[in-house]
Amino acid sequence: MNRREKTLAGVIGGGLALLLLVLGVRSVFRAPLEALDKRIAAAREKIAKIQSERRAYFAAEDHLKDVALRAFADTVDEAGARSGEMLTRQILAAGLRETEFTRLPVGPRKMRGASEIGWNIKGDGPLTNVVSLLYLLDHSPWIHRTEDLVIAAGDVPGVVRVRFRYLTLVLDPTPEVQRTNLVSIASLDDPNRHLLNSIVSRDLFRPYIRRPPPTPQPGQPAAPPSRPGMPPGPENFRVVSLSEWEGQPEVHIRDLTAQKTMRFRPGDELSGGVIVLVDYRPMPRPGNSLLQSFSRLILKIEGEYWAVERGHTLAEKRKLTPAELPPQLARQP
Repeated sequence: MNRREKTLAGVIGGGLALLLLVLGVRSVFRAPLEALDKRIAAAREKIAKIQSERRAYFAAEDHLKDVALRAFADTVDEAGARSGEMLTRQILAAGLRETEFTRLPVGPRKMRGASEIGWNIKGDGPLTNVVSLLYLLDHSPWIHRTEDLVIAAGDVPGVVRVRFRYLTLVLDPTPEVQRTNLVSIASLDDPNRHLLNSIVSRDLFRPYIRRPPPTPQPGQPAAPPSRPGMPPGPENFRVVSLSEWEGQPEVHIRDLTAQKTMRFRPGDELSGGVIVLVDYRPMPRPGNSLLQSFSRLILKIEGEYWAVERGHTLAEKRKLTPAELPPQLARQP
């Protein structure tokens, strides 16, 4: 090996040695640095999480203080008394009679961080005043929830019966707040209250009143009713009884619009025809052959016989086939 080759080999060997030295030094110092970077990243993530939890804590604390300011009181007994007084004031403000309403206490029911108390309220009054009461309670500043609302027809026309539950919370423990006396500022003259007048105007509990027939145009004769005093529309008349009195059958028809019952006998005119007889033969009920029908009204309209089952309206009459006719009618020419 000449001098040049020895020099080249020495340079290459020195370069390899230097490379190995650099790699070794790098591996010695890099591992601790990477571990330090990971610890710094973990610390930053932990700090961010703690800061987020801190912000959530203060936000929850502010919300809890706001809830405490809207509570009736800090104790169950005091909150129950104040909420009862508030309900009485709102019943009177809605134009209702306090004597027509009952209030039964509900609870307390233990919850996480609070106790739930309330009242079961039941009473009668005009629908417009009941809607006003619900509006005033819904817009009251105290923390509350109204549930199980039921409105039904009352015992007299124009009166409804309302039943619902009014619930509130008593915080436990209660945060320290500077409590003020809350006052309901909801008014029945508020435009939002007027938006609820459509509930009253619909009058859901009013009996169905059939729309009057259109006014005939000049020169067009009006359609005569099927019977004086009866508005057209056989669906408004239901057969409620086909009993016998002193051996004579009687037909009792209920006027669903006027809410009155009329009595007919065979030979009387009804629904554009004549009552022929009352058939008391047991026959399969129309629409359900598994059940038996034990009486039906038979009408003769323009030479054809029609049957109306007890409990059906006159609009549900059905045409009888010759096989379905009673013997006394089948023998007639």
